[in-house]
Amino acid sequence: MSKEKQRREALIYHAKPQPGKIKIVPTKPYSTQRDLALAYSPGVAEPCLEIAKDKENVYKYTSKGNLVAIISNGTAVLGLGNIGPEASKPVMEGKGLLFKIFADIDGIDIEVDTEDVDKFIETVKMIAPTFGGINLEDIKAPEAFEIERRLKEELDIPVMHDDQHGTAIISAAALLNALELAHKKMEDVRIVISGAGAAAVSCTKLYKAFGARAENIVMLDSKGVIRKDAENLAESKKEFATDRKIDTLEEAMVNADVFVGLSIANIVSPEMLNSMADNPIVFAMANPDPEIDYNLAIDTRKDIIMATGRSDHPNQVNNVLGFPFIFRGALDVRATAINEAMKMAAVKALADLTKQPVPEQVNIAYGETRLAFGKEYIIPKPFDQRLIYEIPPAVAKAAMESGVAKAPIQDWDKYREELMLRSGNDNKVVRLLHGRARTNAKKIVFAEADHLDVLKAAQIVHEEGIATPILLGRKEIILELKKELEFDADLDIIDPMSEEFDERHIRYATKYWESRKRSGVTFYSAKIKMRERNYFGAMMVLEGDADGMISGYSRAYPTVVKPILEVIGRATGVKKVATVNIMITERGPLFLADTSINIEPNAEELADIAQMTANVATTFGFDPVLAMLSYANFGSSVHPNARKVKEAVHILHETCPNLVVDGEIQTDFALNKELHESKFPFSKLAGRKVNTLIFPNLDSANITYKLLKELNGADSIGPIMVGLRKAVHIMQLGASVDEIVNMAAVAVIDAQEREKRKKAKEAK
Repeated sequence: MSKEKQRREALIYHAKPQPGKIKIVPTKPYSTQRDLALAYSPGVAEPCLEIAKDKENVYKYTSKGNLVAIISNGTAVLGLGNIGPEASKPVMEGKGLLFKIFADIDGIDIEVDTEDVDKFIETVKMIAPTFGGINLEDIKAPEAFEIERRLKEELDIPVMHDDQHGTAIISAAALLNALELAHKKMEDVRIVISGAGAAAVSCTKLYKAFGARAENIVMLDSKGVIRKDAENLAESKKEFATDRKIDTLEEAMVNADVFVGLSIANIVSPEMLNSMADNPIVFAMANPDPEIDYNLAIDTRKDIIMATGRSDHPNQVNNVLGFPFIFRGALDVRATAINEAMKMAAVKALADLTKQPVPEQVNIAYGETRLAFGKEYIIPKPFDQRLIYEIPPAVAKAAMESGVAKAPIQDWDKYREELMLRSGNDNKVVRLLHGRARTNAKKIVFAEADHLDVLKAAQIVHEEGIATPILLGRKEIILELKKELEFDADLDIIDPMSEEFDERHIRYATKYWESRKRSGVTFYSAKIKMRERNYFGAMMVLEGDADGMISGYSRAYPTVVKPILEVIGRATGVKKVATVNIMITERGPLFLADTSINIEPNAEELADIAQMTANVATTFGFDPVLAMLSYANFGSSVHPNARKVKEAVHILHETCPNLVVDGEIQTDFALNKELHESKFPFSKLAGRKVNTLIFPNLDSANITYKLLKELNGADSIGPIMVGLRKAVHIMQLGASVDEIVNMAAVAVIDAQEREKRKKAKEAK
């Protein structure tokens, strides 16, 4: 993607469909006059009076306890410098978004128009009663040090300057693990710090807290090594000055064990790297380009342990591993500060988490066969779902033990459960979907590429590396649309109506006719069908000229599914093809089936659909917990509609004893864990969180998923076809660009799984 195109897309993203990235939504009912009377006058007077009696009640009756102010004056915006408060607002809104999706914290950005330290501090102090915590952001040094120090002293809520401490906490966790792998001790290693800004100072102080010795540390600023004999040395740098008689980075690197870069790109040469001690640890964290290129570094030293700030290399030092979870723990015990004990607890928790077995879902998200503690995995991945229930408890315990917690946690198991529920709707599934597709992109046919939205989706899929699109449709229209979209990639464009592809028409028609000649298909009619895009595209997949296909954007589902079933057909042993929709809800992903094909499946067919849906959940890294839905609960009705669901459950219990499935059961009992456990403690679902719903017929499944989508705003991935011989999927009529992109990723993953199963079978 060109820089100009990327610039336009970024501007559109922030401007449409409404400006900005965050908004405020009500958390209480507001539909009736009674609701409004309670929300405002006269009902609001009661909590006001309770808070007036005791200020601590503000946490009981308002959102203060989950509200963090993200405050900046825009004087040190990453990569952009001093751009002012208004220009920094998109960054601060972005920070608010990260707080929400990673830790369910409401972040409100506040941009302060002053560079005067006293005025800035006074402003923050005056608005502090509104918030449960203060996240200082993008404030230049040395003012940042004084601002944070004074606010921590003068406020009784958690205050943290993330630019300083976020990088310090994450890199310290990585350093502890790297030292363990290198068989070195913190108190012995020689450390070079390139950079003397807020982050560098905080990193160095935290390393010292973990045992690094001052005499073993060399820090450099833009002028070179910071030495004790330097004239007019700034107060903030005196603590880190060395008495070694060296001046340059090249000299400092000789026999160094650790290099920590928080400076500028490409200042470390291979020669410098080679001068370091055995098993060197290099954290090159300048963004977007590190102090030494990752590939150059690992090619230069095979014994290196390397980390960067980039997501396209192992060991990304990313602040999102820290600040959401540190504030989460601090808020949950109503801490009066974020102190050194809490930061060190976060470091240890991150380091320890890296050594635990990695969940399959994380492996899938990052396209790894098996992530394990080692040189290329010294800190957790940002999308590791365990972060939310491992880091906050460690921080909360440290707050309690260090005496700054005003609301200590009593039940830690209950707290962990509450944290798990907070992970909610953050599109983890979508990120997992795209990330996994990128690991082994496949050739996917876009059967309606002469429609603008479909081609736009194909462009995104190509540019994101999700798949290699094959564009079917009228060539002149596709070329015109590509020009409009500035989509200049050299991709295959195939017009099934064109004589240019007559050889393929004949080849495909012959294959199709041979398979369907006893079903009323003549060779002539086969040739006619091969000029239809869905027949042609399906034959491309069947013949191995493509790995998968998506269609259905411009035509009704039944007209698209017919050629797919005729050409592709069912997989061996499958009686019925079905569809699954993944709904991204506030309670997490829900797998729904069958949403598009089987009108009135019988008990055996329901059992088959359930098994195939469970396989889909497993493919996406989830342990399936299935509820077989009905209007009845466990034999409460003898009507045939309820009995067939009961019979399907019996079949599954007999044939798939390890599958967590039960029913027949009503939807509310299935989804409400407490209600279910209290009424049906004998059920296999008791005490479990259901994530897969199997509906008794097409009416109920289709209506439900569309209701969720339209009324609750739940994102939908699907319908995902299950039971076909090849990776072909049919989207809903008029699907959005994002939905088409997601369906393409589904097709890629489906093709990947089929390839994997084929190789495993051949290996036997």
